[in-house]
Amino acid sequence: MSVIRPKPPEDPIQYDPSAVFATGGISREGLASLSPRLDQARQETLTDIDRFRTGKTRPGEVLDPAFIDLPDRLLADYNTQRPESELFAILSTARRIREAVDRVVVLGIGGSYMGTRALFEACCHPFHNELPRGERGGRPRLSFEGFNIDNDAAQGLLDLLAVPASGGGPDDLLARWALLIVSKSGGTLETAVATRLFLATLFEAVGRDRGRLAELVVPVTGKSGRLAALAGAIGCPDVFDIPDGVGGRFSVFTAVGLLPAAIVGIDVVRLLEGAAAMNRRFREAPVAENPVLQYVGVCHLAEAEMGATIRILSTWSSRLEAVGLWYDQLLSESLGKGEQGATPLTTVTTRDLHSRGQQHQEGRRDKLITNLLVGEPRRDPIRLPSIGGFAANQDALDDLVGRAWPDMLAAAAAGTNEAYAADRRPTADITLPRIDEHTVGQLLQMLMLATVAEGRLVGTNPYGQPGVEAYKQCMMRRLRP
Repeated sequence: MSVIRPKPPEDPIQYDPSAVFATGGISREGLASLSPRLDQARQETLTDIDRFRTGKTRPGEVLDPAFIDLPDRLLADYNTQRPESELFAILSTARRIREAVDRVVVLGIGGSYMGTRALFEACCHPFHNELPRGERGGRPRLSFEGFNIDNDAAQGLLDLLAVPASGGGPDDLLARWALLIVSKSGGTLETAVATRLFLATLFEAVGRDRGRLAELVVPVTGKSGRLAALAGAIGCPDVFDIPDGVGGRFSVFTAVGLLPAAIVGIDVVRLLEGAAAMNRRFREAPVAENPVLQYVGVCHLAEAEMGATIRILSTWSSRLEAVGLWYDQLLSESLGKGEQGATPLTTVTTRDLHSRGQQHQEGRRDKLITNLLVGEPRRDPIRLPSIGGFAANQDALDDLVGRAWPDMLAAAAAGTNEAYAADRRPTADITLPRIDEHTVGQLLQMLMLATVAEGRLVGTNPYGQPGVEAYKQCMMRRLRP
């Protein structure tokens, strides 16, 4: 008996800036007049790939555009030469680690972990780490460190690793854990010191067995550098490259994000298919129908003509907060240069309406709010129950009995936008049909493409991070005077 499985949905995400135009601050005509420049920014963004591959960079220019066609290349290799492909190797290692341990600790900083966290929180069960292994589908828990130098936070994770939930010994699956270390150079201090700490801890946990240690450590790094050398000294059987031409904050669709995502059961093929679908829209859609270029144009005009130097990504799902924090870093490091660049800010709504809503409604007119909306929930809708068996409508909610959570959230979103519109506060909407791998893949690729295209539009190199390098040098000078 054959089973016909329905094809998973591949609905496109949508961008709607009509409420921005309604404020009168910018116009549809103004956006249309920007079309030639937006198209030129698209061409420059795509030409960057050829310039990088042919070595036609300008003196001193940093160029990291290889993330753009990476989803397409990974999928093509997987479909044509599967056993030899990078994606097959990632999935094979993910399976090996998944079957060997009950927790994976990801060490990384900035783009070396924020994209992974965004995928984890968006695509996994909201309480994945709290569920028993069976309820997690036999997939490990995922923890993060190496992104800060916080003594007590590191100690807390060490406490957790020392006392497994099962209470069993080191040979008990539920007591075993692995390290995934992400750093292109291996020289970033926060990740490097965490690596040494957790390597030493893992070495003791496996009874100082160097062979077992090697099997439970998976570095993701550059072809050379300190972490690559350390991986060689340990003898790690699986080491993944961060490809040349992919900067840390653009690395979510390399092994940096795909390997831990696959370990916890995220469908990474669907992620890449979503990203590739957004690439096609970016390359082929006319400017007026192109979500990437429309988003870039509205953000640019709002900043130039309305003074909207603060960009708020208002996520209408707690599961998308980490996506917003990832985007904060992406936009800040890419465009915050030469005393230019908007300031990004992520909020979770309705939560933050009770802390920031007043400022957004009546504060300075320096903000563009982009709502990140979700069309349908992943789970069956919760409905408001009756409490007539033990109370008498003291909470005054009897008239809402039977109303669904998504309906109440939709009313909150519509009401918030209505209030902002009445005070001529600009808002735009990015709508995800649902939160799943395909839509998240589309969203992340859209935001990365938009960041680069805006850099090309305004004449800022979106690659490189000179300000971050300066802090590193100053810090190390104090540690090693």
